Amino acid sequence: MLDLTAVQVAERADISRDTLRRLEHGDPGVSWGTVLAVARALGALDRLVDALDPFETDLGRARAAQRIPRRVRH
Repeated sequence: MLDLTAVQVAERADISRDTLRRLEHGDPGVSWGTVLAVARALGALDRLVDALDPFETDLGRARAAQRIPRRVRH
């Protein structure tokens, strides 16, 4: 564990403590850039990217396969 205080996380992410608090409370107005900056500050950016990758889940892979256009031969 990093044992960082909220102030340290905010400083590492280059955001205010208030913005970090809003993120912690699920404020939908917090930007994705802020989410990514905090994940980077916590050393969790790669895990976040993997978690958001649709090809990392069975459902995501199945849905992606449905969207692949099929060739039609005449």
